[in-house]
Amino acid sequence: MRDRQALISTSELAALLGDQSLRLYDCSTKTVPPPPGSDVPYVAVPGLPEFEAAHIPGADFLDIQGEFSDQATKLRFMMPPIPQLEAAFGRHGLGPGARVVLYSAGTMWMSTRFWWMLRSLGCDAAVLEGGFEKWRAEGRPTESGMSKGYPPATFVAAPRPGLFVDKAAVLRAIGQPGTVIVNALGDDLYKGIGPSRYGRPGRIPGSVQVSAATLVDPAGQGFTTLADAGEKFAAKGVTPDKHVIAYCGGGISATIDLFMLHQLGYDDITLYDASMGEWARDESVPIETG
Repeated sequence: MRDRQALISTSELAALLGDQSLRLYDCSTKTVPPPPGSDVPYVAVPGLPEFEAAHIPGADFLDIQGEFSDQATKLRFMMPPIPQLEAAFGRHGLGPGARVVLYSAGTMWMSTRFWWMLRSLGCDAAVLEGGFEKWRAEGRPTESGMSKGYPPATFVAAPRPGLFVDKAAVLRAIGQPGTVIVNALGDDLYKGIGPSRYGRPGRIPGSVQVSAATLVDPAGQGFTTLADAGEKFAAKGVTPDKHVIAYCGGGISATIDLFMLHQLGYDDITLYDASMGEWARDESVPIETG
């Protein structure tokens, strides 16, 4: 594992509870079908009610679509301007010397999304292996009620360039021998079988599929082994010498792929933030099915 500090076990987190430097964030958000006639693929619903029912003691709650996404676009979950993120993370107590741990319920990809966002801002964080499900399954303590929060802090970003790319960069990358574009969605969405909630069914031409769902252990909700992940990527031609662009529906589940690629030692990896939420609705760009 390349970056042991990027992953934390439930037992390691349990030992950290009460540490004054700990900044523990629940990142849970679920997506639900949009109302009839809506032009958005889904509605992002913060997991705040579930958080208030039960969460890891001391955790604060981060609403990705409320505070941590660009509000100037209809696209879901888009990276906002850096000043917005600095202010939002500062309100939630993230400042110098903090040890950041992220977790989510249901899937780990909301926490890996925040991990990737923070990484792009120059802040290293850890993802809780197995998320809240594993924590509860082990009988570890929880608390209920609203977040107590952390004292406000000053968060100053130190941006790492190149971790996000736009549609134009993806268009230029199609067919380039030194680049591989990775689709993290499931089979039907990748192959374009049936209607797509994103718009036109299909995928970015030439992209290969390494579904995020295949990179987690369905039994324990943790990540699969690095050996298994490495084999899955290599089988699709995703090798460390390539420039890798990962995408999905809204730039969320693809961060599971990016997390595993990072742990495998890949350096030249990036996220197409708008993903199929943008691509499938733009008739000027090509799409592929089958």
